[in-house]
Amino acid sequence: MTNDLKAFFDSQNKFEAGCDEVGRGCLAGPVVAAAVILPKAFEHEYLTDSKKLNQTKRKQLVKEIKKAAIAWEIGICDHEEIDAINILNASFLAMHKALDKLSVKPDFILVDGNKFKPYPEVKHACIIKGDSKYFSIAAASVLAKEYRDDLMRELAEKYPYYGWEKNVGYPTKQHREGIREHGVSPFHRRTFQLLPKQLELFDKN
Repeated sequence: MTNDLKAFFDSQNKFEAGCDEVGRGCLAGPVVAAAVILPKAFEHEYLTDSKKLNQTKRKQLVKEIKKAAIAWEIGICDHEEIDAINILNASFLAMHKALDKLSVKPDFILVDGNKFKPYPEVKHACIIKGDSKYFSIAAASVLAKEYRDDLMRELAEKYPYYGWEKNVGYPTKQHREGIREHGVSPFHRRTFQLLPKQLELFDKN
């Protein structure tokens, strides 16, 4: 596979952090972000947006990314924080938490998407579909997704009604039916529309 992703956004930057988050559209669980600083010369054959990779490849990539990275960290905002400040702000906060924990302070930040709350004293660029364009963002996407997926699979063992081991908290038919039949768990986001009228449409399919 030929990978057209770029390893670096601006050659003038010494340490550039890629940031991405996962879990914004879920009904339950945290939003998880990662920040990754990769070497300038980093390249990889198939690293790209985590959603385009199967679980086997993602798990292998987690090992390779952690080994190759100059620095990497995970930031988490749980369901209570999401309910308190809304999912958009929680996504920004999770990325800030990851950046705060980096052992090396970046001098530039690449963010997946079109919005970001500026990080103190560090310039940034928002890149739409950045996880398919830049290695550092793709790496952050992989680390965040695997961390969150593993967490939701663990929670599924304690709360087996919602299919989290497969849907990891996204609003699938099984998840919504689980809410309807068993109620909400302590990890559901109360400010989200957990059982909309559209559930009836799922039943007809």
